[in-house]
Amino acid sequence: MDGMEYVSALIVFILGLVVGSFLNVVILRYNTGRGFGGRSKCLSCVRTLSWYELLPLVSFLALRGRCRGCKAKLSVQYFAVELLTAVVFTLTVARLGYLSTPLDPALLLLLGVIAAFYCAVMAILIVIAVYDLRHFIIPDGLVYTFCLLALIRVGLSFLLDVNYPWYVDIVSGALLALFFASLWYFSRGEWMGFGDAKLALGIGWFLPFSQNVSAVLIAIWSGAAIGLLVILVNYLRGRRRGFTIQSQIPFAPFLIAAFFLTFLFEITFGSILPYFSIGPF
Repeated sequence: MDGMEYVSALIVFILGLVVGSFLNVVILRYNTGRGFGGRSKCLSCVRTLSWYELLPLVSFLALRGRCRGCKAKLSVQYFAVELLTAVVFTLTVARLGYLSTPLDPALLLLLGVIAAFYCAVMAILIVIAVYDLRHFIIPDGLVYTFCLLALIRVGLSFLLDVNYPWYVDIVSGALLALFFASLWYFSRGEWMGFGDAKLALGIGWFLPFSQNVSAVLIAIWSGAAIGLLVILVNYLRGRRRGFTIQSQIPFAPFLIAAFFLTFLFEITFGSILPYFSIGPF
């Protein structure tokens, strides 16, 4: 990258930190009846936080992960979400090839709108992943918004190229959702929740078919490995009843992490097929 690309990446990274700080507010207040506006407060002592206690990453490190007033330990979620959002935003803009800013103001505005659209999708997915980790549920409002944006992506692709095979994306998304809905139905919710099927629908509409397959394989294998490991640990600790993969860890974070990997690094089914082959086959 040249000097301007580094500057652009830094600007996007900082914007990602700011958005990540807001995403923490959304995650903590969603479905609680509280609005997303207003001053932030310590969850332990309910003290209104000063502006210098809300600086992304910096405040958490400077305060050593504790409230300045009551010294209560702060959740590492604050730091992790801010950093994750900044990294994902930067990689997304780089993936789109928009770090090199054009001189034409009209073109710059268009690219900015497209980049904002993709970053909005990434932000929603980050909220879904962390919310599912905290509450073991995928909020309908968020997942339906993601599906709508994914459908808009298909429509815009067709408008820009009338030869774009939009029907392939629509069908592959439906098949992906049907696959996960079948797992939910036949396992009676023990393997995964129905919200995962809704999430898969949006992923299927957003990614090309070859990347859909990659995302599913990565998510299933990584989720199964971690889930079985957690179940084994609980079994060895004496907790031998009532533990399933779904009751131990939510699956949405694995789907979303696989989505990020396949989209940001353009991982297709052909590129990962050798890792799922047996012997010479």
